[in-house]
Amino acid sequence: MASKAEKIVAGLGGIENIEEVEGCITRLRTEVVDPDKVDEVALKAAGAHGVVKMGTAIQVVIGTDADPIAADIEDMM
Repeated sequence: MASKAEKIVAGLGGIENIEEVEGCITRLRTEVVDPDKVDEVALKAAGAHGVVKMGTAIQVVIGTDADPIAADIEDMM
C-alpha cells in the first residue's frame, strides 16, 4: 500500500510536477509545474483536510504531520 506521502505526491500530479515542497505547521506548501495536474479529490482521499490553489502555489492542509510528510516527499525528489 502506498504511504500517505506517495498518495499526496500522486495528487499533486507526480514527483515530476513538484518543484518545491515545505512543511509549515499544518500545511504542505508546494510549488508545482502544472497546477492543472493537481487532483484535489485524490489529495482529500489521501487525508488532506483542504487544498488552497494560488496559481502554481498549492497548499495542502494535512494537520500536524505536515513536516514529516514534507521530509518524505523531499527524499523522493
